[in-house]
Amino acid sequence: VAVEDQPDVSAVLSAYNQQGDPTLYEEYYSGLKNFIECSLDCHRAELSQLFYPLFVHMYLELVYNQHESEAKSFFERFHGDQECYYQDDLRVLSSLTKKEHMKGNETMLDFRTSKFVLRISRDSYQLLKRHLQEKQNNQIWNIVQEHLYIDIFDGMPRSKQQIDAMVGSLAGEAKREANKAKVFFGLLKEPEFDVPLDDEDEEGENEEGKPKKKKPKKDSVGSKSKKQDPNAPPQNRIPLPELKDSDKLDKVMNMKEAARRVRLGPECLPSICFYTFLNAYQGLTAVDITDDSSMIVGGFADSTVRVWSVTPKKLRSVKTAADLSLIDKESDDVLERIMDEKTASELKILYGHSGPVYGTSFSPDRNYLLSCSEDGTVRLWSLQTFTCLVGYKGHNYPVWDTQFSPYGYYFVSGGHDRVARLWATDHYQPLRIFAGHLADVTCTRFHPNSNYIATGSADRTIRLWDVLNGNCVRIFTGHKGPIHSLAFSPNGRFLATGATDGRVLLWDIGHGLMVGELKGHTDTIYALRFSRDGEILASVRLWDAVKAFEDLETDDFTTATGHINLPENSQDLLLGTYMTKSTPVVHLHFTRRNLLLAAGAYSSQ
Repeated sequence: VAVEDQPDVSAVLSAYNQQGDPTLYEEYYSGLKNFIECSLDCHRAELSQLFYPLFVHMYLELVYNQHESEAKSFFERFHGDQECYYQDDLRVLSSLTKKEHMKGNETMLDFRTSKFVLRISRDSYQLLKRHLQEKQNNQIWNIVQEHLYIDIFDGMPRSKQQIDAMVGSLAGEAKREANKAKVFFGLLKEPEFDVPLDDEDEEGENEEGKPKKKKPKKDSVGSKSKKQDPNAPPQNRIPLPELKDSDKLDKVMNMKEAARRVRLGPECLPSICFYTFLNAYQGLTAVDITDDSSMIVGGFADSTVRVWSVTPKKLRSVKTAADLSLIDKESDDVLERIMDEKTASELKILYGHSGPVYGTSFSPDRNYLLSCSEDGTVRLWSLQTFTCLVGYKGHNYPVWDTQFSPYGYYFVSGGHDRVARLWATDHYQPLRIFAGHLADVTCTRFHPNSNYIATGSADRTIRLWDVLNGNCVRIFTGHKGPIHSLAFSPNGRFLATGATDGRVLLWDIGHGLMVGELKGHTDTIYALRFSRDGEILASVRLWDAVKAFEDLETDDFTTATGHINLPENSQDLLLGTYMTKSTPVVHLHFTRRNLLLAAGAYSSQ
């Protein structure tokens, strides 16, 4: 990139010009360090948050002004004092030893342009300010004012534990303002239509010898959700596709399945069915399962996409145009007649990508499939013809994840270019670009009401975006490593996130606060799923979601300060842990009746 394209670069870096005496930097830093370490316990935890951003900026200032040996000695002396979760950032930093290195390094430029956010109580802040001004320690005071954003709150200083829960992202915590906007997290009203009570249902019930109880009100589905959810967005806030007859039929099937759903809970854990991909030498990189659990797709490192039928019903393509013209369009079974039996098989392989496939997603109506790849494209495939319909180009770098909206038509993608894009299947260009993350967007998920999109990133934050206007309405910090999995609770109120730090964090979307941490994993969490009624959260371990969220009364949230006191009882929420011999879990899915399906590829290592 020519420097002209980025006028901000030189402007940003020139902020490092007003330098102090390079030989005194170590003295300044150790002076502040002693001051903080000798301050009262109640202030020490809060003021310790300054160590890392000051360390980075002072080091960069020395490098920028070409005091290379002072920079090296400063780094060696103090890098060991930083919190362990900044290890990866420090590794990048240690390789920036010359002024030229700084121009091309995106992460560093971001660190430079976005102010590092610290939340500190007024008392601690006054203490710091007094100390720096008495000392005439202008160098540090300049950096604090120039490069840090101190979000001051009134009230008691936070404890070390409260601070540790929230810090660790590339740019510090989120400003409290960032999570104040109103979010419509409620669900949209289901459309109403009549469900014929067919006879086979009745027989089905009778086989078990129980007399069929006539349930009144069973004919008009959706009668339970007549009332509009007060937290829901207006029905027409974003245009959603009309329901086709086939969609209505599918909804009816869904209702019938739901009526036979197993109520899960601590006493009634789901059965788990594991699909292991054997001999997947092509390298399994992504999995998705259709909502009705009839098909499973795998994305592979050899750039293929493979679709399997997991029911006895084989996958068939539509007949050729010449054969279709012979079909009687009026016949009742026209949808059956258009399928070509000769093409029936359990597996279809889709060729088209030119790099590993990192994300796959079935459309809710099972007519389409999305895949995204290292080649920078997202492809839309027809499941009627098993051919590629469109290649969406917009990301110039690898695309790490993609997902269809729960209502179809829209889909989201996120990638190495640090933005997420919202698309509609019939537009070549993205409808929205969600920009704000400071590193790769590693995973993307639609909210159940389709008005919001959550993105997880390698900058260790999760953002919630408004589809209507592209605004960022929530920033969640607290993970200490890149985010790899996201799951919304079925009621739309909560979000669960998993990362390379082995922690599962729970967030209340309405209040914009962390409400829990599930400890116990020792490695990256690649898959998270809530059961259909939201009672259980699966991550290879099963967690009691009801209990995790039940004690949350709004009063517990000291929303003014955004402090949280995480209960230490995450072991009480753990309902079960399941080990595979040697198969990492890539995907989890609850069927409509709450059977848990898991998938992964066997690895011999």
